[in-house]
Amino acid sequence: MGPETILSHLHRADGSATYTYNGYSIIGSVNGPIEVPRRDEHAEEATIEVNVRPAVGVGSPKERHLETLLHNTLRSITLIRSIPRTLVQITLQIRSLPEGEAAVGVNSSLTLLPHLLNTAVLALLSTSVPLATIATSVLVAVSPKAPTPLLSPTATELLRVKPIRSIHVFAFSGERKLLLNESDGAFSVNEWDEACEMAEEVCCKEGGVGLGEGMDVDGQQINMEGWLRDVVRRKVELEQRWRTAD
Repeated sequence: MGPETILSHLHRADGSATYTYNGYSIIGSVNGPIEVPRRDEHAEEATIEVNVRPAVGVGSPKERHLETLLHNTLRSITLIRSIPRTLVQITLQIRSLPEGEAAVGVNSSLTLLPHLLNTAVLALLSTSVPLATIATSVLVAVSPKAPTPLLSPTATELLRVKPIRSIHVFAFSGERKLLLNESDGAFSVNEWDEACEMAEEVCCKEGGVGLGEGMDVDGQQINMEGWLRDVVRRKVELEQRWRTAD
């Protein structure tokens, strides 16, 4: 199955989304634009705040690192100068992680990062926060046991091709601009180029490489950008049903 999403279901948030895929389940909420504390106020732009909460226990340096990566990426797609002197608060609560993730032996921050980013973008799209573009993210893993890089692999697939030589997270805007690039492991420039090209096709290219069998819809492979736009389109159609109701 492909990613499952629910939008605008938290009544005490300005925008929200629940994203479930490959064993990961994340709830995202957005409040904003709201009043910002004076110490954090910027006269010409909005303040973006990202909070990542683990599934169990309290936050650690891992969550703080993820918050920094997400903040920089989300800030680059938000029209912060159109809502100056305000705060956009994004909270991402991890509900569950896939079984066997700890046994994979790779950087768990990177395997989680694309799911957090996709959740945050969906939550932002359900609010009135102005965005310059959309963004989609995908994980790519490289293993000597696999003939080609693995796109958005599950924990089971990663266990099957251990050891993993390197993993890469890429995020692209709707204009095919590379917004995020995080890698871990040993890899060559050619391997990075191949992984980046595959990720770009999955995220951006119309009719390009599909995101595995789970993204097969009516026999056709779709990309992440197409999937994201379809999620928002269905939400708008649902909210506009009253216009066509008898």
